[in-house]
Amino acid sequence: MGSKLLIVDDQYGIRLLLHEIFKKEGYEVFQAANGFQAIDIVVKDCPDLVILDMKIPGMDGVEILKRIKEINKDIKVILMTAYGELDIIEEAKKLGALQYFPKPFDIDEIKKVVREYTSQPQSQQ
Repeated sequence: MGSKLLIVDDQYGIRLLLHEIFKKEGYEVFQAANGFQAIDIVVKDCPDLVILDMKIPGMDGVEILKRIKEINKDIKVILMTAYGELDIIEEAKKLGALQYFPKPFDIDEIKKVVREYTSQPQSQQ
C-alpha cells in the first residue's frame, strides 16, 4: 500500500467518490463523517495527508485541523469547502493547512496535489 489518506466530509457521496479515486491510485484510504471519527483515525492510523471539509456539523474544520496538528504536526492537510469564507481559509492556513479547494472541485487537480504532497507516483492505468 502507498501513502495513507484520510477523507473528512459529512457528505457520504463525496467521501465515497474520493475513497474510490484514491484507492485506485494506490493509497490506503480512511473516511470520517465527523471530527470525532477523524481524530480517532488520526490517533490510530496516522495518515500522511488529510483532505478536510471545512463545514462539518459538531466540530468544524478549523477545530479538527487544530486537533490534528496537536496530535502530529507533520500530517499534511488540504481543505475543501463549498463556502468561499476567506477569513476561515486564512486561519486554517496559519494553522498549517497547505492548500484549499472550492467545491465542486476538479478531480484531476486534487489528485495532482495529493500526489505532490505524498510523493506518490502516478498510477499506471
